[in-house]
Amino acid sequence: MRQITRTPQRPRAPRTIVVGALQLLPPGRSLLLRPVPHRWRAQVLLIAFAEDLECIPGFQQKILYIEQPPEFAEEQLVANVQFDDCQGNEKLFFEVSNPNFKVEPDGSVVAMKNVTEAGRALFIHAHSAHAEDMAEVKLIGGKTRHNSLKDILKLSGNLGLLRQKRAILAAAISISENQRQPFPKAVGKVLTSDKTEGLKFRLTGKGVDQDPKGIFRINENTGEVLVTRSLDREAAAKYYLQVETSDANGKTIEGPETLEIIVIDQNDNRPIFREGPYIGQVWEGSPTGTTVMNMKAFDADDPTTDNAVLRYNILKQTPDTPSPNMFYIDPEKGDIVTVVSPALLDRETLENPQYELTIEAKDMAGSEVGLTGTATATIIVVDKNDHAPEFTKKEFQATVKEGVTGVIVNLTVEDQDDPTTGAWQAVYTIINGNPGQSFEIHTNPQTNEGMLSVVKPLDYEISAFQTLLIKVENEDPLVPDVAYGSSSTATVQITVEDVNEGPVFHPQPMTVSKPEDIPVGSIVVTVGATDTDTLQHQSIRYSIHKDPANWLTINTANGTVYTATHLDRESPFVHNNTYTAEFLAIDDGSPPATGTGTLLIILEDVNDNVPSIYPTLAKICEESRNFNVVTVGASDKDLHPNAEPFKFELSKQAGSDKVWKIGTINSTHAQVTLLQNLKKANYNVPILVTDSGKPPLTNSTELKVQVCSCKKGKMDCSSASAPHASMVFLLLLLALFSLLCL
Repeated sequence: MRQITRTPQRPRAPRTIVVGALQLLPPGRSLLLRPVPHRWRAQVLLIAFAEDLECIPGFQQKILYIEQPPEFAEEQLVANVQFDDCQGNEKLFFEVSNPNFKVEPDGSVVAMKNVTEAGRALFIHAHSAHAEDMAEVKLIGGKTRHNSLKDILKLSGNLGLLRQKRAILAAAISISENQRQPFPKAVGKVLTSDKTEGLKFRLTGKGVDQDPKGIFRINENTGEVLVTRSLDREAAAKYYLQVETSDANGKTIEGPETLEIIVIDQNDNRPIFREGPYIGQVWEGSPTGTTVMNMKAFDADDPTTDNAVLRYNILKQTPDTPSPNMFYIDPEKGDIVTVVSPALLDRETLENPQYELTIEAKDMAGSEVGLTGTATATIIVVDKNDHAPEFTKKEFQATVKEGVTGVIVNLTVEDQDDPTTGAWQAVYTIINGNPGQSFEIHTNPQTNEGMLSVVKPLDYEISAFQTLLIKVENEDPLVPDVAYGSSSTATVQITVEDVNEGPVFHPQPMTVSKPEDIPVGSIVVTVGATDTDTLQHQSIRYSIHKDPANWLTINTANGTVYTATHLDRESPFVHNNTYTAEFLAIDDGSPPATGTGTLLIILEDVNDNVPSIYPTLAKICEESRNFNVVTVGASDKDLHPNAEPFKFELSKQAGSDKVWKIGTINSTHAQVTLLQNLKKANYNVPILVTDSGKPPLTNSTELKVQVCSCKKGKMDCSSASAPHASMVFLLLLLALFSLLCL
């Protein structure tokens, strides 16, 4: 703490301290109010002392509150401060933290030039040979405005002599963006009450020694803060720097203290519409004042200033009929509303149901100096279903041949509503004349026509004429005051043309069952066909269309089918015991018409195939102790009961000794067995196999058995009689040679 020596003073008259626009008067004089010649009003704090006080060195008031005007004029009185060192104030000096202001020797705080933004506070340092002190002038306005003495007392906390001093005073500095050369420029000053010899100021933080580096710097001796280049508020609205003091050795004495740099906004950004395209819709016939859409622009300037306060206006409307002012935009909100009567907002009478509005947004609350941006708003008058579809005529004609399907006529309608909406799209309904559901209607989405189609073939002999009653509606419902009338219904007169239709076989297909061994020339069936053209007298002739095995013939006049050769159930042309043939019935119409009929002949099995055995070759070792030679099976192309069970037996064996034996295993297999060992040779075993047909059929088949030599797991089946056969051949050659020599 700094020691203050107080010298006894003579008693002083009561004093009044006036702050702001009030002048501090010397003792013994009455209170004098000095009005400040400016448009703004000063907040004043009056502290009256009713009795003499002992002189206390320093500022008589430590905090002064001044309402900041739009601009401080050059040489304008800002405030009055009083400093008393209790020794006459000889050689009294003042320092101000903001270089745009100065303090006169009498304590008047004066602007040095026209200043639009002064920041939030000014610090004033006063010192003489006997005393020094700090005072703070706070500039209030906007959110920090205080309108009562109660607010001032609440904000300041401790006033006057009770305020605690600070060693480093770093008032917030305000700098306008986009300043021009030259740089660097002094923008403020950091004050300190510490007078240590060799004291240095040091500044750090983003904008000094951190990116973006080098924007600010400080005079290490005087505390003067400088900016080195133009600032952009939209890039950074504030900088928070740290300031501290150090001695000659670099040791920190005080701090760090935060120094706030405020970048003052300039109107350097135009409003922009960045959410386009802007497309709105409004129903036709909407009441006046209907909100269509909202337009919002963006301004990058400070939203707390008029630089970003926007006003909206419609510059142009295209087209300008039926009124050049179809719409209005709220200048503050950007809401676009209709301003014409519902009758004028009729899509069917408008030259164009789509409007283009050129919207302007201007900042500075719309003043002449404001910057502007434009965008196009597209407004579409949306159709309501206020017109019912109407047929272009009351009766339509169509002609269709019997037996034919497809579209027979296109029904045309007119509708004044928007072709791109459900208010125009037609939906057709047959409300009478279609009990058999022979007709259907589908809408062509491009033309809105109703395509009337025959989906079930018509029969001239049943009905030569048809009448349909058809109504048309829209996909969307009509508005309440519009209804479907008589023009929304029409009739279709349909004429069915007779066509020579082919004869029809009955039944279709035709099925018969015949034994496969019926004699050639037997009657299989008589096919029959009738002519559906009952109003015409026609004759029918028959012919074979498909006969895969060529087994059949047909009487062309009466359709009787005969066998031309033997039938065979086992033929490859028979599938699942069924033979399929096709026949034609041809009338004598002009031109002739043909009908096709199918005949299915189910062939009954006959025992006409002998059974056979398998396998027909077997091998056995000559010294084998197992006399079972082979298991044979039997098969038969016939079906049961003309096949198994089979009977197996051996034909009469040559010689007196019986060598082979056969025994039945089951209904289809038997075991062939040796009764004694045989020498290596080839042997033929005659086997008889008989089926169970009535009468039964027997087949004699020779089973070839090879008796082989088996040594070391290898079987040699070369014939044992082969050497004997070679000797006989040699003797025959010798005999032939002898005969030739005679």
